[in-house]
Amino acid sequence: MRALYARGLIAAVLLVLAGCAAFAPKLEAPRLALVSASMTSGDIFSQNFLVRMHVQNPNDRDLPIRGIDYRLFLEGDSFAEGVTPKAFVVPANGETEFDITVRTNFVSSIGRLLTRLQGKQRVQYVIEGKVLTDIGMLKKIPFRESGTVDLATVR
Repeated sequence: MRALYARGLIAAVLLVLAGCAAFAPKLEAPRLALVSASMTSGDIFSQNFLVRMHVQNPNDRDLPIRGIDYRLFLEGDSFAEGVTPKAFVVPANGETEFDITVRTNFVSSIGRLLTRLQGKQRVQYVIEGKVLTDIGMLKKIPFRESGTVDLATVR
């Protein structure tokens, strides 16, 4: 009798979990790209950059973003990480750009990064993390994008 009760309880829990998953919206991860970066202030210990990002929503519904938890790598080296401070909405099948201020600490890696950048017109980047949303049960959408940015366009 106990075994039958346990099986019934497990089946009920699995049905509830499957039902919850069925109600969660199926969304593609937004696509992010680095547009530009400019140093706004800095000294030997830390630097502040204004980074412009482009985000594209491939979904057929608005994407309310309350923040983006990100890690940014340039030429394979960790450059910055954080969470964007302002909420915004990306329209369905639309795109927008936004700015983030990042604070870096180059004391340990400035030499290696400068060596890699020397003589280059284009810089490879990787941005990864989670888009934090206000959509029901779908609170975090993981993403990972890579590309290059032309140093001539970096402000």
